[in-house]
Amino acid sequence: MASRRITKEWNRSMTDEFWKDRNVLVTGCTGLLGSWLTKSLAEKEANVVGLIRDIIPRSNLNWSGFNSKIIIVRGEIEDYFLLERTINEYEIDTVFHLAAQTIVTIANRNPISTFKANIEGTWNILEACRRAPLVKRIIVASSDKAYGDQEKLPYDEETPLEGRHPYDVSKSCADLICRSYYETYSLPVCVTRCGNFYGGGDLNFNRIVPGTVRSIFNNEMPIIRSDGTYLRDYFYIKDGAESYMVLAEKMENKNIHGEAFNFSTEHPISVLEIVNKIIGLMESNLEPKILNNATNEIRDQYLSAHKAKTLLSWQPLYSFDEGLKETIEWYQMFFKEMA
Repeated sequence: MASRRITKEWNRSMTDEFWKDRNVLVTGCTGLLGSWLTKSLAEKEANVVGLIRDIIPRSNLNWSGFNSKIIIVRGEIEDYFLLERTINEYEIDTVFHLAAQTIVTIANRNPISTFKANIEGTWNILEACRRAPLVKRIIVASSDKAYGDQEKLPYDEETPLEGRHPYDVSKSCADLICRSYYETYSLPVCVTRCGNFYGGGDLNFNRIVPGTVRSIFNNEMPIIRSDGTYLRDYFYIKDGAESYMVLAEKMENKNIHGEAFNFSTEHPISVLEIVNKIIGLMESNLEPKILNNATNEIRDQYLSAHKAKTLLSWQPLYSFDEGLKETIEWYQMFFKEMA
């Protein structure tokens, strides 16, 4: 495993020159993916502009100290004129559009705000980019939820976009809007569809990984909202950030413009299995409490990454256990420092 990691580190270092002094906009840079992507871009000496709606003192971006290494623009993705000004004023070359309302339960309670952020926010960023001649590549974060509930698994990129519930529909719509801007205006946009990100820095403790780690750290019974058998992709956040940068670099080849790419380890795991793995890694004797009261959630959902592996020569760098161990270590340090 060590030789594999050394090889991967060498391959990644070869791309550093691509990002050096490149002007990059990251929307949603305080989120889980946004914070790790921003950190990686800044380390590669890109000129990062981050769009931030709310100041979150304990966010990974603040906690890692990288908030002081980027240009911060305060505002919302729903503000079209702010986006247009930012993209033009900072002469943006590359856009990573990650800002969204990402929580399924919140989307079910507040569909209108979810639609505004996820759908209107997407057409705002695309329209602003269309009117900015210096933008060379745009990557928009969709989701495996955009596919909706399908019988055929795993989902590949030809699977129809058939979201039914508010969050899923918002991602299906945003995804199709990207396709429209490519087909109509030849906008250099690609779409990513990933499963459930996990990793240090996720402060939404309603999610299964951070919630379980926190519960066990506090010697409390971890909670499972579903019956525990739902199958999902779990995608380590460092692999997530790396996949976005690989795709952006590969967009030098205009033949992939307008395409969507699934990124996945291709090893789905049940909710109960992941909770038990965390319990084992944290050497706990606690048992999970299964509520079985989840609603409007798809039972089984996981992706094929064949297209990304073939067209982008992409591979995940971390096994599930490697990512989970690093995640637990991050939270243990975080909870101790926050105490």
